[in-house]
Amino acid sequence: MAIQKIEAWGSLALVHNQFKRASMVLVALVLAGCSSVSYYAQSIQGHLSLMHAARPLDDWLSDPATPADLRPRLELARRMRAFASAELALPDNASYHRYADLKRSAAVWSVAAAPADSLVLKTWCFPFVGCVGYRGYYDEAEARQLGDQLRQQEGLEVAVYGVPAYSTLGWLNWMGGDPLLSTFIRYPEGELARMIFHELAHQVVYVDDDTMFNESYATAVERLGVARWLATEASEAARRDYAAFNDRRRAFRALTLQTRGELEKAFERKPALAEGAGDPLTAKNEVMLRFRDRYAQLKQKWEAAGTPFSGYDRWVEQANNASFGLQAIYDELVPGFEALFAQGGGDWARFHAAVAELAAQPKQERRRKLKDLLR
Repeated sequence: MAIQKIEAWGSLALVHNQFKRASMVLVALVLAGCSSVSYYAQSIQGHLSLMHAARPLDDWLSDPATPADLRPRLELARRMRAFASAELALPDNASYHRYADLKRSAAVWSVAAAPADSLVLKTWCFPFVGCVGYRGYYDEAEARQLGDQLRQQEGLEVAVYGVPAYSTLGWLNWMGGDPLLSTFIRYPEGELARMIFHELAHQVVYVDDDTMFNESYATAVERLGVARWLATEASEAARRDYAAFNDRRRAFRALTLQTRGELEKAFERKPALAEGAGDPLTAKNEVMLRFRDRYAQLKQKWEAAGTPFSGYDRWVEQANNASFGLQAIYDELVPGFEALFAQGGGDWARFHAAVAELAAQPKQERRRKLKDLLR
């Protein structure tokens, strides 16, 4: 996945949680004769291949064949990994003490889909694992094939995107844990820290069948964590670069949040169609035109300020209901989690414990409590 997409969303590292209890699931599906066997088989085979490619950081650092530009990145990631446990109360375990060169642009490719008149993502449900709003593949061609099927057979709007990292939720730490990957190791310093903090957060709290809660929590951890990293560990140059990087991201997020709200209002018209309230799809097209016009204006501002940037162009060109539905997963509940962190006096262990308490409550109750924190 290109840096530009990471800049757009902060960390699009969707939790590829199909690996949770994967071996158990595969056995169960085989016994049941389930058609999902081949999907789980590719998931397990793909992950085992990734794990096989991983080697301890010391091996890479002592190997004369290791590229010169990779060494400082591995050393930086090692510092971030230690910081995550010591300062952010994130797990001190086997994860991110190894590195794998995947020799491809993404760890996995995920597929998300939504109807033409809704931002609600299609979900896939699996035994033992629960339901998620995406489906991941190690083979990009397979992901795109599913995307084509969803468009042609179900009439859905589809997003197929590369994912630079995923979490196995700590279930496979006995195998060496989640490794650092070539797909993100060369990200700018702040973005590399965000990636590591985000994925480790999934090992602290994870709730079945609530992707928005999980991803918003991990996104809050990455944002708060990187702020602390930059303040205490980074150089002035790194802080300056990240500030410029993040300013663009915030502006683009504000634009997409505005657009998402306008789309949701357009789709609320559906029940009123019989009363002649107008076509929600026509309203949707108008919203998308305004979105692209506003983006063009945003680019003009960046250019006028001497910081031209076109990294969001492809996302904007391909944006659809699936794209905006995915965005909601990552930022809908983040303000509530940030307020919860502040309520606990910025104490990381207390924050994680409070999130765990929320996770034990029914979905609607925990979301209500997060939103109440903002009043």
